[in-house]
Amino acid sequence: MARTIAKDHDEKRKQILKTAARVFAIDGVDRASMSQVAEACGISKANIYHYYGSKNALLFDILDTYLRDLKDRVCAVSAEGRSPEEHFRATLCEILLAYEGADDEHRVQASGLGALPVEQQAVLRDYQRDLVRHMADILRKLAPQTLGRNATKLRSVTMSVFGMLNWFYMWNSRAGTEERKDYAALVADLTLKGLTGV
Repeated sequence: MARTIAKDHDEKRKQILKTAARVFAIDGVDRASMSQVAEACGISKANIYHYYGSKNALLFDILDTYLRDLKDRVCAVSAEGRSPEEHFRATLCEILLAYEGADDEHRVQASGLGALPVEQQAVLRDYQRDLVRHMADILRKLAPQTLGRNATKLRSVTMSVFGMLNWFYMWNSRAGTEERKDYAALVADLTLKGLTGV
């Protein structure tokens, strides 16, 4: 007879993902064990395997959940009723707000994605590419005469914007909502106006 799924299965799964991301971020994906994750979760090793059959399955679910949700949230920022500049500013703000509380997942993404099988990496990299394409489309509309005609420059500017956003947690890990909004505005001003605009 098939084992029934507990009513709190999804909630426990979310807790496991959050705790495992912390363990992987601190100890490193290669060194962390399922026993460590189970201990940090306060459950048995057998119980952790009830949810995930392997460390790779757990790692993939952490990154798949994080990157899919991030992509969906950021790409849902509508351009309707906004100028290209307003859309850009709103998107930067949404990215930093989405990163709030996800420093561990962010670290695991940077260090652990390569540990997964190639086909799983491809799924996750598609989410990343969707985010990059979304940002590139916004930037192209902001500067159609320059970025719209030079794909190399567009990619460089797009990745530079993500670079400014993605490493914010390194020097401001305790940043709250308002600090994130302020930094998003700073990145927007720096991108749109250069140093004289900040």
